[in-house]
Amino acid sequence: MTRLMRTSELTKRPVVTMAGDDIAQVKDIVYAADGGSVHGFTLAGRGLFAGPLSSVLPWSSVSALGADAVMVADESILADEGGFSGEGSSSDPARRDVLGSRVLTDTGTDLGQVVDVIVQVQGARDQCDVVGYEIESSEALDNAGQRVLMPLPDTMAASGEHLIVPASATKFVRHDLAGFGAAVDDFRQHLEGRD
Repeated sequence: MTRLMRTSELTKRPVVTMAGDDIAQVKDIVYAADGGSVHGFTLAGRGLFAGPLSSVLPWSSVSALGADAVMVADESILADEGGFSGEGSSSDPARRDVLGSRVLTDTGTDLGQVVDVIVQVQGARDQCDVVGYEIESSEALDNAGQRVLMPLPDTMAASGEHLIVPASATKFVRHDLAGFGAAVDDFRQHLEGRD
């Protein structure tokens, strides 16, 4: 089954074992070095006064990503924080964080600011790929100031605090997740010259 979701929906989601033990909650999303997929999650303890844990959850150890929880086989699959060395966390300013970045076309047009990341989850243990951004649109788009979904190519270019997309991406902007998966597919086919 393929699903699209905003990464903001994943933060604070409980991490539970197959036996039903509530072992942690998602603190931050950790992206693969190329930014194209989710590498895993940093974790926090459960409860009012619980803080960050020194353990992380690699994506490869996730058994299922449900609407209400992240399911794992058992607590032994958690890894030390060093398991994510060199990867980009969504909250560590020393690492690449796309939230707040400006999205520019390859012709230099400012399309807006990233407010969320859209991921596509395929199956329980398959990839969790970054397929788009939710942006607060600029005047360059018809709906300035509104949140829209911008599809991304398979590979991304970044320069400092800017993310670069092909100018043709503006033709595939959507307003909700319902038709966004098809827009991503159409956009990527367009880039490959198959439309």
